[in-house]
Amino acid sequence: MALIPSQVLRVAILLSYFSILCHYKALDMPAHQTYGGSWKFLTFIDLVIQAVFFGLCVLIDVSSLLTKGGDSREQERQLRKLIGLRDWMMAVLAFPVGAFVVFTFWSLYMYDRELVYPKLLDNFIPQWLNHGMHTTVLPFIIIEMRTTHHRYPSRSWGLAAVCCFGVGYILWTCWVHQVTGVWVYPVLERIAPVARVAFFSAMMAVIGVFYVLGEILNSYIWEKPHTEKVKGE
Repeated sequence: MALIPSQVLRVAILLSYFSILCHYKALDMPAHQTYGGSWKFLTFIDLVIQAVFFGLCVLIDVSSLLTKGGDSREQERQLRKLIGLRDWMMAVLAFPVGAFVVFTFWSLYMYDRELVYPKLLDNFIPQWLNHGMHTTVLPFIIIEMRTTHHRYPSRSWGLAAVCCFGVGYILWTCWVHQVTGVWVYPVLERIAPVARVAFFSAMMAVIGVFYVLGEILNSYIWEKPHTEKVKGE
């Protein structure tokens, strides 16, 4: 039996995301006042995705408790729809986007932080908030994957959905540059147009890899114990 019920963990994680988002939005940063505001940053979009995802998880937990012992088929049907949406969000958005943000941010940060997180930002963003946005996302989503079995869509449909999200964000980034003349991330200012295309392509490949890794990890966690149990019977 788990030391902490998964329902309690989800509520705690959801509250932590609310806290992070509130503190982030309260920051008096010049970038928040320009075109696109916070929504031009993938980190902020990912925080919203994670908050919505865990909010949906908590909603399902509450709904399950309220409908437990009932015999309403309509309630069960609506609950199954919510569970399907939760599993889709985990597969297509929560895990791959969250893992992508953590991996790319810290990889660029360790190479040259000025490419993604200039020292100037230390005057606005405290260290705990930086880690809340760029570090704890991954362990939180792995905790959810470990405590709940999520059904993944077919790999082709899942990868297509992830690619649509990635292309959509790239187009949004290009549009912000078209309007403001400034790239959202400093790294894009420092490379030539051809290299920029290669960079975007590489990032699309990386997020696709994280989708497949999430699918493999989910299968490893939930299918291996079942297989071993069957063999031992």
